[in-house]
Amino acid sequence: MPAPKKTSRRALLVTSAVVSSLALTAPVSHAAPKPSPSTSPSATPPANMSTVGGERLGQAGTQANLASGVPVLPKDLTARSWVIADAESGEVLAAHNAHWRLPPASTMKMLFADTVLPKFPRSVERKVVPSDLADIGSGSSMVGIKEGETYSVHDLWLGVFLRSGNDAVHVLSKMNGGIAKTVKEMNEHAEELQALDTYAVSPDGYDAPRQVSSAYDLTLIARSGLQKKDFREYCSTVTAKFPGQTTKNKKGKSVRESFEIQNTNRLLAGDSDIPVYQGIAGVKNGNTTNAGATFTGVAERNGKVLLVTVMNPEKSEHNEVYKETARLFDWGFQAAGKVQPVGELVPPRGAAQASAQPGANDSGQAGGAGDGEKSPKSAVGASAASGSTGIGVALGITGGALVLLAAGAFLINRRWPLPDLVRRRGRS
Repeated sequence: MPAPKKTSRRALLVTSAVVSSLALTAPVSHAAPKPSPSTSPSATPPANMSTVGGERLGQAGTQANLASGVPVLPKDLTARSWVIADAESGEVLAAHNAHWRLPPASTMKMLFADTVLPKFPRSVERKVVPSDLADIGSGSSMVGIKEGETYSVHDLWLGVFLRSGNDAVHVLSKMNGGIAKTVKEMNEHAEELQALDTYAVSPDGYDAPRQVSSAYDLTLIARSGLQKKDFREYCSTVTAKFPGQTTKNKKGKSVRESFEIQNTNRLLAGDSDIPVYQGIAGVKNGNTTNAGATFTGVAERNGKVLLVTVMNPEKSEHNEVYKETARLFDWGFQAAGKVQPVGELVPPRGAAQASAQPGANDSGQAGGAGDGEKSPKSAVGASAASGSTGIGVALGITGGALVLLAAGAFLINRRWPLPDLVRRRGRS
C-alpha cells in the first residue's frame, strides 16, 4: 500500500515527571521460574507469576481500579495478555495477565536493539558474507540483504525496524561477535532491566524452545529503548529507501539500485482496515505461528505519553492486534489522571549506581554520540540525503541526562524522548 500522506506536524513537548521511589531489585521468589523447553504456550496463565512491579501484576485476569469517573475498559479484548502504562511515570494503569510468559515473536527485536544499537556508529559499513546469513529460520521476514553487497549500520537498523528483517538482525549479530554472544548479552541486559520474564534464544524473535517474554517485560524494554535517540528514530520511521543490488548500466558503470521499504507497524503506516493512530510514534510488532500477533506501541496525546503491549489476540480478524491496541490506547488516554495505577514499571537494577552526568551518552545515539553532535537526519528532512521518510527525530532534548535521585527514583528532567513529528491524523 502507498505510504500515508504527510500530515500536519507540531513539536512534541511533554512535561517532566517524577516516579515515586521504586524497588531496584525484585526478590528471587518474585521472579518466575526459568521457562520450560516447550515451544507452545500454556492455554491458561500459570497460578504463580512474577510480581515485579507490584503484587497485582502477578495475578491472573484483568487488573484495573475502575472507580467512579474512570471509563469502562473495552469489552471486546481477546488478547492473552496486555499492559497499559504511563511512559513517563512508569505507572501501570491497567493490565491483563501482565507477567504471563509467552512467545514474543519479533517484539524481541526491541531487546536486541536496546542491547546492540549503541555499539556501532550508523556510518559503519559491512560487506555481507555467506556466514552472515547462515541459520536464518525458514519463513523468516526478510528485508532483502544480498551476499557480497555492502550496507551501512543505518541501513541495517532500518531493515530491522521497518521490515522486521531477520537477515538484518543476523548481519548485525555477526558484527557483534556472533549469535551466541549477542543472545547472551540480550539476556544479561534483560536481567539488568528487571525484565525477568524474558529469555532470549534467538536475537530476532524467531520461534524457539524456551524463548519467552511478557507484556510487562516488553513494555519495560520499550521504555528503555525509547531513551535512545536512534531507537526512537528507527522505530518511528514510516518509509525508507533500502540499498538493492549492484548492477551495470548501459555504459557498463556499476550502479547500486534501491527500493522502498515500509514499516509493518500498521498503527504507524495504516492499512486498508485500520487508519494511522493519532499520536503514534513506534514501537515494534511481531507475528509467528507459535506467538501469534504481538505488538508494543507508544503514542502521545495532549501531553500524555502511553505505552501499550498486546500479546496474541484470540480473535483472528485482520490486524486484530492493532485494533485491540488502539482501543487500549483510547481507554488509557481517557483514564489518565483519573485511574489509580495497579503497579509500576521498575527501573534497571543498576539505576542507583548509575552516573547522573548530563550528556553522558544521554542521546543513546549509536556509537555514543552526544547531543552536541549534529543529529542524524530523518523523516522529511532526511529524504534527500538518505531516502528515508516518515516520523523523524527533530526534538531538541534539553535538561540533561536521566537523573537518579538518592532514593532510587527516576526523574526525567527533560522532554520525554519521542519524535516531534508525531502523526496527528484523526481516527475514524
